[in-house]
Amino acid sequence: MERPLIGGWRCAVCGRTVDIAEPFSWRCPGAVGDDRHHALELVQSISPLRSTGDTNPFLGFRRYLAVDAFMGAHGLTDVAREALIAGLDAQVAAVEGTGFVTTPFFRADELSAALGFTPDGGVWVKDETHNVGGSHKARHLFTILVHLVAAEQMGVAPWASAGAAARPSLAIASCGNAALAAATLAAAVSWPIRVFVPPSANLHVTKRLGELGAEIVVCPRQAGDPPGDPCVHRFREAVAAGAVPFSVQGTENAWCLDGGRTIGWEMARHMEEQIEGPPFDRLFVQVGGGAFAASVMAGFRMSGITPRLHAVQTQACAPLARAWEAARAAAVGGPKHAAAHWADCMWPWEHVGESAADGILDDETYDWLPVLGAMADGRGAPVVVTEADVLAANEVGCRTTGIDASHTGTAGLAGLMALRREGPLQVQPDERVAVIFSGIRR
Repeated sequence: MERPLIGGWRCAVCGRTVDIAEPFSWRCPGAVGDDRHHALELVQSISPLRSTGDTNPFLGFRRYLAVDAFMGAHGLTDVAREALIAGLDAQVAAVEGTGFVTTPFFRADELSAALGFTPDGGVWVKDETHNVGGSHKARHLFTILVHLVAAEQMGVAPWASAGAAARPSLAIASCGNAALAAATLAAAVSWPIRVFVPPSANLHVTKRLGELGAEIVVCPRQAGDPPGDPCVHRFREAVAAGAVPFSVQGTENAWCLDGGRTIGWEMARHMEEQIEGPPFDRLFVQVGGGAFAASVMAGFRMSGITPRLHAVQTQACAPLARAWEAARAAAVGGPKHAAAHWADCMWPWEHVGESAADGILDDETYDWLPVLGAMADGRGAPVVVTEADVLAANEVGCRTTGIDASHTGTAGLAGLMALRREGPLQVQPDERVAVIFSGIRR
């Protein structure tokens, strides 16, 4: 089967391109200094989406991965590329107890009945709670890790000749699932990592980060800090000083968008191969920084399937919904033209409130452009849910499926429940919808 052509990266804002062979192409070359208004996206041809059947999605869908094309561009053979990924997965399994596997995806019959769906419709749940690190986050980070290790082994990393002791530190701003996933992957290859957390970080999380060997950096707000998350400010300072952005924000490291697509690929292939009848009508995805929804929809598009996307945020913090409304204003000209109006559409949420779904309280939706584009392409729209929706979704979702997911992990279901109730976008009982339970309860 012909391999899909991956030409490299293109910035959706300024149009600059980066060849796929370029190592450490974390950000658009036009994103200089404090200018963060750039967004790299993959330039990739579309071909029939097929899996080799390997239960590890990074092996089953390897031919579609940008990181595989990166290794191939430097002359690494097909056998060597597969061996590198398989070897890293084995190292992860030695730390975590399991490597990457295709996660369950099923029609949740009891949940569908509880929400009033007919037998022709229903809710399909993708369960990421038993993935590496207990969430989907490790998928995003694994392709960055493959890139780093491959660059080191191929001799294109600046520290390659000096050995592993000369490796620069990894860095991530997170106090939840992303931090745990990052520390797990770093521990698997004995790579130093610094995790930038707020003073309010969960003690169970920080304890586990310490057990994995991560250096924890507590980040209170400092006098003179600009708007936005102090953890992100300190993270960016570390990256400017030489650390590697081991981030699940595509604007900080675009390679995280590569691995995240495996979720969409798994869902699309499962739907085509194992579900009779029409495709999904809608997909509800909880949105914090935005890379999750952007990657899942990019994966679906590779299969030619574009369900109606609803990006779900809470009333406590909803910068994406605000950006959607701003983009629809006449001065911007619609979501398709939002890239040229970044400052008019996306800025940090001024007063972040509290929510049980605290993992999606990012004051800025960093990867907002591809999410807006995906919603516009499929006639979707954002959904802002109440805290009552967040709590109710977790209760009914966990009780009916037996999945021990966090409130953040079930927040997409909260969006579905809100649209089953009311509004012009109301979900009908015969529709087929998909949600992703993205993280385990801690």
